[in-house]
Amino acid sequence: MQRLKTILQSKAFIVLSLIFLICYVIFFTKIVKYKSHYNIQDTNLVGTIINYKIDGDKLSIVLKAKEKVQINYYISSLEEKEFWQKNMKFGILIKLSGTFKAPYNNTIPNTFNYKKYLYNNKIYYTFSVDKIEIEDNRVSILYKIKNAINKRITSFDDTKEYMQAFILGNNDYIDESIYQLYKINGVTHLFAVSGMHISFLVEFIKKILKKIKIRENIIELIILIFLLFYNFLVGFSASVVRASLLFFFLLINKKTNLKLNNLMVLYLLFLILLIIQPFYIYNIGFLYSYITSFGLILFSSKIKGNYWQKTLLVSLIAFLFSLPITLLYFYEFNFLTILNNIIIVPIVSVILFPLSLLTFILPFLEIFLKWGFELLESINLILGYIKLEIVVPKINVLFIVIYYALLFLIFEKGFKYVMEIILLISCYKLSVYLDFNSYVYFLDVGQGDSSLIISANRKDVILIDTGGVITYEKDDWQKRNSNFNLTDNIVLFLKSLGITKLDLLVISHGDFDHLGYGLDLVDRLEIKQMMFNDNSYNNNELTLAKKSKKIIKDKYIGKRILMNNINDLITENENDSSLVLNIKLDNFNLLYMGDAPKKVENEVMKKYDIHTDILKIGHHGSNTSSSLEFLKMVNPKISIISAGRGNRYNHPHQETLDNLKKLNLQYYTTKEEGTIQLVLKKEIKKIIFYTP
Repeated sequence: MQRLKTILQSKAFIVLSLIFLICYVIFFTKIVKYKSHYNIQDTNLVGTIINYKIDGDKLSIVLKAKEKVQINYYISSLEEKEFWQKNMKFGILIKLSGTFKAPYNNTIPNTFNYKKYLYNNKIYYTFSVDKIEIEDNRVSILYKIKNAINKRITSFDDTKEYMQAFILGNNDYIDESIYQLYKINGVTHLFAVSGMHISFLVEFIKKILKKIKIRENIIELIILIFLLFYNFLVGFSASVVRASLLFFFLLINKKTNLKLNNLMVLYLLFLILLIIQPFYIYNIGFLYSYITSFGLILFSSKIKGNYWQKTLLVSLIAFLFSLPITLLYFYEFNFLTILNNIIIVPIVSVILFPLSLLTFILPFLEIFLKWGFELLESINLILGYIKLEIVVPKINVLFIVIYYALLFLIFEKGFKYVMEIILLISCYKLSVYLDFNSYVYFLDVGQGDSSLIISANRKDVILIDTGGVITYEKDDWQKRNSNFNLTDNIVLFLKSLGITKLDLLVISHGDFDHLGYGLDLVDRLEIKQMMFNDNSYNNNELTLAKKSKKIIKDKYIGKRILMNNINDLITENENDSSLVLNIKLDNFNLLYMGDAPKKVENEVMKKYDIHTDILKIGHHGSNTSSSLEFLKMVNPKISIISAGRGNRYNHPHQETLDNLKKLNLQYYTTKEEGTIQLVLKKEIKKIIFYTP
């Protein structure tokens, strides 16, 4: 045993095992390609429900069949919803008919990639359901217990959303706007079952069993059985698996008298978990759980002082170690997270989490739990008003390596070296101003228009149109807590570039597919000025205009960009009045046609002799625009068409594509290529596609 301990603690073992692990993870997650057992042409599916969620009129299921499949079903009536709320259970066998679909990659760069997320969870297809039937509602004893627990939680009137989070690790039911505030305040980790919750449960069970004089060996066995069941209950989430196995490993360390330090035990667990499931390396909960645990164990000798001093140090260490993960996924952090955790963590860990467990057993306590959650939400709201958010462009491997090297310097030399970390972040944040390239992005916003122009050294940042999808009013039973909003992706994308403000927001005209997302965007970004066309404002344009600091007309003179509107028509028709933007960006000419029809093109041809490098094709490639004569005059090097996949207008029209082909003009569409990025300097250096 002593020899094993010597081997495990040797530097050679640590270095060699780490090299092996890196190669192993890369091989099994990047090189080996996993495929589905299903044919995409299959129309029938039978399997067991391992997870489900009813949100408004949408039923989402994770089905275990030959493999896991993500199921999406849209409920047609209130009566049907009530039926599924009553009859949907974990572990039942269902039969489905419908269509397999291959999920898409993210087409706006640096945003959530749903396809990769599913792939990392061994889900290769989604399945859109036409018909769903219960094949067998008999379930195993474990699923019976899980269903009984879930049914009891959902029976609570006022606290079931939080109890789902604290007991089952499911935060999907917490109100979306409230949860976003928790995210801004940096405390969402409290609503995912993790090490803190496991530690509390283990200690609670220990104390109860010791009170009734159970032997220590039996107590440890009972805890292990409980942790195994609890992992099943929460769906074997990565953070719970990590916390549970850490208890098991520490127990083995104690029983075998290996006497490995906690840091080594944590490393061995990390090694074994990634060998068993290499895709854990892409699980954000796993990364947060491990990196904060590693930091707290490493710095444990430095956590000294009274209760508040220790709490502050714990919060600071957890914040510092988890910061690169936060920046890697969200591109910003709230500096006040350190203080927010000092306030909220004790409330949750000492009061609300234990009270949730007690309320589950003793329902009459729900009124006190409700008051506790109302207090928590009030504190969360107040903290949300005093946030100090710092946006950092997408970090790279070099940043991460330097950052953690500085953390180890802090470990060796003391917290005075935190200034070096602040300097590193500041330098990286300002590095975008040393970029001498200009960039043009044609964003994939579906059947709409949106384009971002960034001049060299960030002298000008301009967003032309925002895209937008009209949403229709739903009955109360249809309304969902979680609604995908492409504005979130646009904002996240901008933050990944280090952009928090726009020098100019241009709205070419008042159609919703050109300005819809702007109605939300104006509340989330600083916008110095806006440009509209010259016709009268509709309601949506009025809403935007009221929030504008400054409105300019027809011309923008920036530091590196000169922009002119060359459409003089003023009519009640939005398309006829659409801005036609002739843009000079350094030595490049760009022409944005908005939704201008052929008659506007004819007017432009009468008044101007324009040749352009980059043409944004008018009206999504409709045959109402882009006449052969006009294309011949402007003679672009590259043409871009913005159109949505599966759009009902069948844009771009074949006539427009034929015109481009007749003139041998190079063109790309967001429908096929996703977001299109042009990197410009003295020439078009690079064209990058973010394909579906």
